[in-house]
Amino acid sequence: MGRILYILAEMARKPAARRSIKVNRAPVLTLWAAVVAERLGFRRDEALTLGRAVAGLNAYSKGVSLGLFKPTPKEVRERRRKLRARETITVELLHRAVPAVHTEDGLRAVTKGAPINSDSVERYLEGKFADALGDVRSAMTAVARSYTPAELSASAYTLYTKFRPEVPEGKKGWGAAGTLSLAKIRGLASS
Repeated sequence: MGRILYILAEMARKPAARRSIKVNRAPVLTLWAAVVAERLGFRRDEALTLGRAVAGLNAYSKGVSLGLFKPTPKEVRERRRKLRARETITVELLHRAVPAVHTEDGLRAVTKGAPINSDSVERYLEGKFADALGDVRSAMTAVARSYTPAELSASAYTLYTKFRPEVPEGKKGWGAAGTLSLAKIRGLASS
């Protein structure tokens, strides 16, 4: 009887496991791409910048397809000029070619001609996920670790499409929050 009371007391003390959260797709993709990059061998600070760049590239591509953005030749020339100032490499992540540079802090993805700050990405994720960040990161990490790096590299974007939050199609879905199911994420772990 004492053991049962102890277990019940422990259960009452601990919050119930989080099942889902409301969030839009950009921070979900940012975190997932960072988790994948870590599994592929990048340091966490490097992975955070790569994840942010993948989400930015995806958002830009989607915005162009919805007619929300129209790149001008002047903007493209200016970005290329800034990129040429430093030696860049390309990192393939979730089927995106991410430009990156080596800095004194390590590899950093580049956006708008400048290296992304990993601390700002972490703050962004903390702001979007709040107290759920640890739970979501843990679920994603378990999935990533259940695949070999080669398998994960090949299937990471497809996995993302299976758990990303559902949002309305087209312009209505732009920036809209949807439900992210942690059970759905965990269910994608390879057996």
